Amino acid sequence: MRRKRAALKELIAQGHTNILDLFDQASEDSAPLELRGLRVDWFLKSIPGVGATKCERILTSLGIRPTARLGGLRVRQRSALRVEVIQLLRHYLPHLRGVLIALVGPSGVGKGTIVSWILANFPQFVVSVSATTRKARAGEVEGEHYFFVSESEFDRLIAQGGLIEWAVVHEKHRYGTPSAPVEDELDRGKNVILEIDIQGARAVKKKAKDALTVFVAPPTFEELTRRLESRGTEDEEEKQRRLRTARLELAAQNECDALVVNTHVEEAGQFIVDLALGARTDKASKEK
Repeated sequence: MRRKRAALKELIAQGHTNILDLFDQASEDSAPLELRGLRVDWFLKSIPGVGATKCERILTSLGIRPTARLGGLRVRQRSALRVEVIQLLRHYLPHLRGVLIALVGPSGVGKGTIVSWILANFPQFVVSVSATTRKARAGEVEGEHYFFVSESEFDRLIAQGGLIEWAVVHEKHRYGTPSAPVEDELDRGKNVILEIDIQGARAVKKKAKDALTVFVAPPTFEELTRRLESRGTEDEEEKQRRLRTARLELAAQNECDALVVNTHVEEAGQFIVDLALGARTDKASKEK
């Protein structure tokens, strides 16, 4: 058991494992005994950048004994220490966090299809669920496709600072990205995809400098028009509104970090995955 715990501490010290995942796993009955029984102070001092003084300060402020075990913390202790673990992860081990990917492009270009392909083939990628003031379309599920909220609820999210970005889209509806679930997924090492418009991408870049913005373009504008018509989810007025918006978005495509033309879904999806994984590798290299 001592050897197993020593190996676990070494793994943490080398920055090869997500400390938040370990911390959460330690409370589960199925967690390895060397993790459940690991002393809290040993766990903290194994984290690169955390010495004896910092460890003592954290535990004293939270009222946790150094000899307490990760798997034996009380609910309030675990909740308070988890906040500290998140801060340590973000400060000392940022390369273990996921990459935030803002996927931009006009309606009908196939962003949703590309995202579905990525999620089906790469489990380390997740998609953020946006909040919107528009009504749900047939087949759309609350909390899966969007959070459908009223205008007043959307106003409250803005006032509380609960959105990474928000914008008026197609001259009519508001869309926004709730920040809390995105940050949680990033902390867990997941690469989070946002399907947003160019206004939202600009806002994301202001708040998250290391976010990756990718513009998805159609092969031609005529093909985009055909795709919008073929899906049949908008009336003529809405379709024309979206095409006007598309022209403005296409004119701003050079603002993004990368451009991909969606001719084949698999190729476009793989291009985006490679960009994200490359950005993560670069981040790890900079940390070293």
